[in-house]
Amino acid sequence: MDSSPEPEKGHMRADANIIGHGNAHAAAERGHAATDSHGNSLVQFDAKAEARLRRKIDLYIIPTVFLLYLFCFIDRANIGNARLAGLEEDLNLTGYDYNTLLSIFYISYIIFEIPSNMACKAMGPGWFIPSISLGFGICSVGTAFVQDLAAASGVRFLLGVFEAGMLPGIAYYLSRWYRRSELAFRLSLYIVAAPLAGAFGGLLASAILTLDHFGSLTRWRMIFGIEGVITVGLSLIGFLTLTDRPATARWLTQEEKDLAIARVKSERIGTTEVLDKIDGIKVLRGIFSPVTLVTSFIFLLNNITVQGLAFFAPTIVRTIYPDASVVSQQLHTVPPYAVGAVFTVLLPLLSTMFDRRLHFFIASAPFIMIGYIMFLATSTTEPMTRYGATFLIAIGAFSFGALCNAQVSANVVSDTARSAAIGTDVMMGNIGGLISTWSFLPRDGPEYHIGNGLNFATSTTILITAICLLFWMKMDNKKREKKDAETELDGLSVKQIQDLDWKHPAFRWRP
Repeated sequence: MDSSPEPEKGHMRADANIIGHGNAHAAAERGHAATDSHGNSLVQFDAKAEARLRRKIDLYIIPTVFLLYLFCFIDRANIGNARLAGLEEDLNLTGYDYNTLLSIFYISYIIFEIPSNMACKAMGPGWFIPSISLGFGICSVGTAFVQDLAAASGVRFLLGVFEAGMLPGIAYYLSRWYRRSELAFRLSLYIVAAPLAGAFGGLLASAILTLDHFGSLTRWRMIFGIEGVITVGLSLIGFLTLTDRPATARWLTQEEKDLAIARVKSERIGTTEVLDKIDGIKVLRGIFSPVTLVTSFIFLLNNITVQGLAFFAPTIVRTIYPDASVVSQQLHTVPPYAVGAVFTVLLPLLSTMFDRRLHFFIASAPFIMIGYIMFLATSTTEPMTRYGATFLIAIGAFSFGALCNAQVSANVVSDTARSAAIGTDVMMGNIGGLISTWSFLPRDGPEYHIGNGLNFATSTTILITAICLLFWMKMDNKKREKKDAETELDGLSVKQIQDLDWKHPAFRWRP
């Protein structure tokens, strides 16, 4: 740390990388606030030093969480590929049994969503994320050996228990490392694994089905067995590569640790420590923030489309190409996901550049609406039009995972509130996933008017809700500007100020 004298009155050189009001090391330490009572940062950062640090964090963290989430989504959605390869016939599934099997997963997934993110905070993401990855990898392998609906349902329930903490856990984990404006793009770099899982999962399933056997496993059982073994291997790598937080990162110098902590802290009004202890008031602040609740509702609606596409895209393709081989049908599920993956990264990248998220909600929803209008206006006698519609749906729908989680993270202050807000967002999203399992019913096929109509309605509601939320945030910010922060905070203790979270008078909603 550079101990040079002050270059001018009121400004202290903090170190080679940070210049501003005060010392960067002090700003990073517990007990020192990084903002004034008006929410202005007390530390000014060197952009080049921040860029070097971001690149280093990106290289050490993003690849591992991407691979873990890729196989998390594959292990969840590969049941759609297994369905094409004979799962229903071998397990004697009839009527709504397949839908029931999908729903079982979401029941445990929803129940354990918020508790999992609290456990992630308490245990530390560096251990928690690889541990649950190991758990759902084992569950995937177990699915390869089930013989009936009851056994399959039990394994899918356990799969939901372990996978519940994955999406919110990684989102919360990344919020420990990145600024508000940087988070959406970094979230997209692992959430893009969802559409890529649809593409890569189809390719991988096709390749697996060309094998005669994998040990004692054949046909669809090989899909679960091989993909589960890969997940177990990746989780073991995760134990070695993931680090809980900047302060414990062996691959950062002390100066880089201070910079990493101070720059995240500089956006948290009234905060004296980045990683606070779990506090009931802050948990409630995170869950019941107006932006958390409305954004979570939007994510619920969007997930009806995203999860429905994951589970039923192979079925839709089968109605379009009924005479094609199973391998060919699997391959036809790949292109829409590949296009969707591009926009999953592109839109959050633009979001990061402009530090805006709601505007991209509003821009994305019409693509989904047009896609489902095309489905509703055509029949299975027009397969290429319907196949084209899946591309538009993927373009509009898949970016919401990164944008919604970034939005709730940007609109709370404390680490505890952020963990609760992200957990709430993903929990609500997976209620949408549960609804999606009943959106494409056997009696509604092959046209699926109910499912397509439902998804058109949800995308329309997303558009209207996002516009309303944007206007409300702007109006409430104008009301907050009229408040005198110092007067309202007068007489409050440090804890009372920190417990205010988004109710702090200097806090502003970030659209």
